[in-house]
Amino acid sequence: MPSQNTAEPSPSPEQTPAVEHVSSAHQLLNSLRKRIGEYPELAEAIARLESALNILTVKTGGMF
Repeated sequence: MPSQNTAEPSPSPEQTPAVEHVSSAHQLLNSLRKRIGEYPELAEAIARLESALNILTVKTGGMF
């Protein structure tokens, strides 16, 4: 596992909107989870999206 102290490359200007959308979606999903409580389907959806984003990050060399 990578160290928490590892600096991540900053996104390029054309990637910034995608990063902002992903971050915003993550915040919305977590906010929804707090408002409506824990639902297995919601937790699974969040986990799958996070997993997909991790795969994209690896495949793009950390540029996503």
